[in-house]
Amino acid sequence: MALELVDHLLYEAEESGILWIRFNRPDRLNALYGLAEPDSTMAKVGEYMRAGDADPNIRVIVLTGVGKAFCAGADMKSGSTEGLSDPGVDGPRQHFSEHFTPLFRDISMVRKPTIAMVNGAAVGAGLDMALHCDIRIGCENTRFFTYQNVGQIAENGALYLLPRIVGMGRALELFYTGGFLEAEEAYRWGLLNHLYGSDEMMAKTRDLCERIIKSPPLVQWISKRIMRTAMDTSMEATMQLTANASGILDRSEDGREARKAFLEKREPLYKGR
Repeated sequence: MALELVDHLLYEAEESGILWIRFNRPDRLNALYGLAEPDSTMAKVGEYMRAGDADPNIRVIVLTGVGKAFCAGADMKSGSTEGLSDPGVDGPRQHFSEHFTPLFRDISMVRKPTIAMVNGAAVGAGLDMALHCDIRIGCENTRFFTYQNVGQIAENGALYLLPRIVGMGRALELFYTGGFLEAEEAYRWGLLNHLYGSDEMMAKTRDLCERIIKSPPLVQWISKRIMRTAMDTSMEATMQLTANASGILDRSEDGREARKAFLEKREPLYKGR
């Protein structure tokens, strides 16, 4: 797909199969650029992720920030939160539900593995985007903030995802007490899959990506979709989905390659088909 690049968001695809998407407004702590406009940060994050998803050479997507922050959320000093939609009491709801929230859904709908390498503060929408990724990696500089300090409720799926990741009690505690979470506690709660020193964070993230790349991509993609679907369904329905997927994987080219490589005691070569 054609991809129009912007300065405030970097697209860095490696031959290794890793795509790095980096928020690039370090002077503004990587605060969002714009709202739902085509060149806004959120629209471009979705566009970049869809491009990586469609690229057969990309196996894993990492979202992170340039400088000392992950993403500081809305740019309060730019006035970007004003005039969200048509006037009237229903204007903000209409804006979020019809224009802004769908952009976050793009992150969770990516079929390939996604990692949020949270190198610093993740505020508001920055927290939301990290939650929509499959895996979160942090360091001693990682901080999570919600929306209380600007008198707003968490939007964009956070109230759905966070209780499922850390549990209802902890999610409510975070939103009751001002919405500030340090790295150590985020790791203890399970919000962060891994917690490393900032000096080793990049290497550890790359190591995880390399281990992901060695695994069959079709198994990853189908498992991800079934797990996300299972969050809203029963065990019986989930077992039916896995039964359906089993035959697809068994007859796939990658499935045959995995079995052949196992018998021949060599590294498999997967093609995602």
